[in-house]
Amino acid sequence: MNFESIAQTNKVPSLSGRYITLESIEPLLSQWNTDHHLKIVGQSVLHQSIYAYTIGHGSTRVLMWSQMHGNESTTTKAVFDFLNFLHSDSDTATQWLSHFTFMMLPMLNPDGAKAYTRENANGIDLNRDAQDLSQPESKILRACFDKFEPHYCFNLHDQRTIYAVGNTNKPATVSFLAPAFNVAREINAVREKAIGVIVAMNDALQQYIPNQVGRFDDAFNLNCVGDTFQSLNVPTILFEAGHFQNDYEREVTRKFIFIALISGLQHIYENVVVDNKTDNYLNIPQNKAVFFDIVYKNVNINYDGIEKNTNFAVHYKEELIDNRLCFNGYFAQIGNLEDAFGHFEFDAKGAVYSDESDNIPKLDAKANFCLDKITKIVNGRINS
Repeated sequence: MNFESIAQTNKVPSLSGRYITLESIEPLLSQWNTDHHLKIVGQSVLHQSIYAYTIGHGSTRVLMWSQMHGNESTTTKAVFDFLNFLHSDSDTATQWLSHFTFMMLPMLNPDGAKAYTRENANGIDLNRDAQDLSQPESKILRACFDKFEPHYCFNLHDQRTIYAVGNTNKPATVSFLAPAFNVAREINAVREKAIGVIVAMNDALQQYIPNQVGRFDDAFNLNCVGDTFQSLNVPTILFEAGHFQNDYEREVTRKFIFIALISGLQHIYENVVVDNKTDNYLNIPQNKAVFFDIVYKNVNINYDGIEKNTNFAVHYKEELIDNRLCFNGYFAQIGNLEDAFGHFEFDAKGAVYSDESDNIPKLDAKANFCLDKITKIVNGRINS
């Protein structure tokens, strides 16, 4: 199966960028509601519709949900690319629709999506509400889970640009987790099924992004949805869409999430009986938070009349301004950056730092400054 060709063919052009809201996806859902696929399964805190799209008539049921965190939209784009694939009338799509039944909640947290926040409108992280079920969105997801009785769950998220694959300078473009079902983090037959799917997805992705697939820490927390569903004996897989080089809009990462979905489902469809893949899973390097968006090295600053050579790092904050998502750079660390990497790195070669205040970078201040009063840096990047 040519995963990359399928991804390119089925990319939905009307969805792009990072700011994906309910208004972005409703026209597509309506367009594809050709056989009563679409159902409003409830409302958010602010009374926005939460949709479930169900397609297929097979015996293997797969439940997917995206944008549980409103500011994590990459997987939503991939889900719609996957829906486009299912409507493509290709031989594979036709076979899968006979084998699977898919229920997709493409935007579980529409209020958070509109405000571009992780939490819902009540300030609650829905991925820590699996036990209390204190929020309407959490109750909706659990009701869908209980009624649909899935054989597999795909829990779709984004991760920040800070993560690398192990100790390398490679960004974790895609990461996976087969959540623990108990404190001891044991591997039972249910978790082993999730692990088998992850290993298949990793094998596929290594062809396209070698050494850029990571594994999340599996510390057990029953308040997390994935841990809860795994403990209820349903193989559950956490997907994390991360950074690819220079892809802050995550249009490239979107393709790799799509490839992960297709390759994982192909593994389930083929129902291949394989030996225990736990070792292969554990050999996927664990994520480490060692990246900054921008690193400046060998910068001279005047501190109390003494010139000092230092380094500093910048993180982008994703800020919604007038319904437009902006990536604004702020100083995140100053001094020793020996074990850190930057997605962009610049050697100042002793150039002197200056800004509009007192000529010393300050944590959490906007990264607007000059080097040698010649090179102007705006929002952390050289202003060309």
